[in-house]
Amino acid sequence: MSSQKPVIPREGDGGFLRIRLDLAYDGGPFSGWAVQPGRRTVQGVLEEALALMLRRPFRVNVAGRTDAGVHARGQVVHLDLSPEEWDGIRRGHDMDPAEALLRRLRGALNRCLGDLHGAIEVHRVSVAPEGFDARFSAMWRRYSYRIADANTRWDPLTRHSTLWHKAPLDVELMNAEAQSVLGVQDFRAFAKPREGATTIRELQRFTFSRGDNGIITVDIQADAFCHNMVRALTGGAMRVGEGLEPPGWMRLRLGVGERDAKSILAGPHALVLEEVRYPADAGMGARADLTRARRE
Repeated sequence: MSSQKPVIPREGDGGFLRIRLDLAYDGGPFSGWAVQPGRRTVQGVLEEALALMLRRPFRVNVAGRTDAGVHARGQVVHLDLSPEEWDGIRRGHDMDPAEALLRRLRGALNRCLGDLHGAIEVHRVSVAPEGFDARFSAMWRRYSYRIADANTRWDPLTRHSTLWHKAPLDVELMNAEAQSVLGVQDFRAFAKPREGATTIRELQRFTFSRGDNGIITVDIQADAFCHNMVRALTGGAMRVGEGLEPPGWMRLRLGVGERDAKSILAGPHALVLEEVRYPADAGMGARADLTRARRE
């Protein structure tokens, strides 16, 4: 019999333990993050694997819902387990329940993925601090985007994660355009609004840099992103960088606040959720409460 004692649930959480999963995935084979009837999604496969392990339905909560084809290296999810489920995951072995859950979940995912083995990888399992919410406790999300324009030698081996753009792009122009939309703004012109949700966000970083290999990397960070916001902002800056629109065009559209035929989305396959940052453990609950209040 194991010498490790069962985990005691925190007072006031309904008797459940909140578990954090850190994971990565290749978004190419999936119809986005969120569950959709009749479609293979990252959330759907993850919940299927959890149900296979623990023999009950699951619903997980995510830091950032990604679109179809979008990848993630630093996605964060939370779920709730009873103390009995948490302790039982060890199956009587003297080992950390987090390590046991990680091993079993990887196996269950591979069974559910079949030929897509390895498309979703859970890197870490941990008991979340009090007040933690994968979505609402986050301070910011950071994405990257890769572009190979006409000045670049296109590499077929990276075509699934890099946008091939036929025209040359001016990085200096795109950076100036990106700087013009930083800060707390209403990004309605660069987003697909969800019913009843605000489109006000704080865009904290938005830069374009060309590497020695000619690849342009976009680095973009905000407290949160609206639906399609990263791809719309990237596509807008590219229109200026290509010379299709004059400098200052993005700022002008921001002020007008309307989407139209020029609201072009950059392709999804070059977009990666790189990182989600949270406050210190003691500030998780307060951050979640503040974010909920802002969203409402």
